[in-house]
Amino acid sequence: MSGALRGRVLVTGAAGMLGSELLLRTPTGCVGVGTDLVAGPSVAAAGVDLSERSAVERLFEQHGPFTGAIHCAAYTAVDKAEEQPELCANVNVEASRVLAQVCQARGAHLVAVSTDFVFDGAKRTPYLESDEPRPLSVYGRTKLEGERATLAAAPGAAIVRTQWLYGPRGKHFPRTIVGYARSSGKLKVVDDQWGAPTSTLELAPALWDVLLARASGVFHGACEGSCSWHGFTAEILRQCGLVSVELNACGSDAYPRPAVRPAYSVLDASKLAALRGRRFADWRRALADYLAVEPL
Repeated sequence: MSGALRGRVLVTGAAGMLGSELLLRTPTGCVGVGTDLVAGPSVAAAGVDLSERSAVERLFEQHGPFTGAIHCAAYTAVDKAEEQPELCANVNVEASRVLAQVCQARGAHLVAVSTDFVFDGAKRTPYLESDEPRPLSVYGRTKLEGERATLAAAPGAAIVRTQWLYGPRGKHFPRTIVGYARSSGKLKVVDDQWGAPTSTLELAPALWDVLLARASGVFHGACEGSCSWHGFTAEILRQCGLVSVELNACGSDAYPRPAVRPAYSVLDASKLAALRGRRFADWRRALADYLAVEPL
């Protein structure tokens, strides 16, 4: 889809899996400018602390003016967040607030990425944007607070929640599970957590569409369909030709973790599909498309 927004666009978390994919897919008429705490091939401005207003103002002055921003930077170590709630809040809440304030003051349209972890998993039908968030973990709580801080500072901003993300150039479940499968020949994976595996190859173009349309409010962005982690693993093994690997199912209690995960967090992406005029690919097709780009 095409939209009115053109010009320089700030992408935070540019060294990460999603940020780097966004910059590779910058639409005609836009110039992507990446920032991250660490240096990288897609990072034009490294070491910027987004929770510091002066640092963000300087970023806008030195690399702008920006007509838009896509905020991917986040504290995503879900279990470690239980031990580092202040650091997690600084990254997920305060940095979101500051970036939104500067975008609002300078007229840059903001799209911020959030997560399915804002929900408690009590439903058994896909979550709508209108469903009440009830996060179970520090990570989930800070991402929800970050959403609210963003919209309070920049009421016209858009929030796009996604889930079970994987893609080229990142550390993620498919790559990890294939490594385990090849080294051990035997896997045990939880079958009581359900979601929708989502490729950055699907999500990145959708985020650009939201920005170009200058859309506002909350959206869900995830691949169609759903599965458990066990089901996702079975499909990964099948598509990678690792059918001889022994795969067993287990409950979440087999792998105790510091942070509680939602048992069911499938996101209904119909609202975003209506905006774009098309849905995300089914998760199986998206996995095949990813493996064609980056065979494991």
